[in-house]
Amino acid sequence: MNVIIGTLLFTVLTSLSGLHFYWGLGGKWGKDTTIPTNAKNQKVLHPKLLDCFAVGLGLLAAGVFILIKVGLINFELWDWVSNYGLWLTAAVFVLRAVGEFKYVGFFKKIKHSTFAARDTKYYSPLCLALGVLMIIIALNK
Repeated sequence: MNVIIGTLLFTVLTSLSGLHFYWGLGGKWGKDTTIPTNAKNQKVLHPKLLDCFAVGLGLLAAGVFILIKVGLINFELWDWVSNYGLWLTAAVFVLRAVGEFKYVGFFKKIKHSTFAARDTKYYSPLCLALGVLMIIIALNK
């Protein structure tokens, strides 16, 4: 079961990673609706190349880490990373789903923008699902 969940997580995380690399290299597809906006529909973030690459590398690392945890890749990790890394990664995704109470997450205040609608329908549920699946893997070691 962990192998199936791990493979699914790896696929989603590396796909998201690739999308962030694409945006970092100047790609436009999907970018306008994935950045939070304020009540006047103005972007509140202006990610640069390094920002996109940092997120892309983080997502890719999380995907590889999951493959290590489910045993599809054999690689020795530091004990603290092996013991707490998956919990920390899951917490990041669950916290992203909950949000920062203004622009992103289930409890955002700005709800009437294209980003907000997609965040409620797609982005936050996806983050919650990723976090929960990571917790399932962590509990079934």
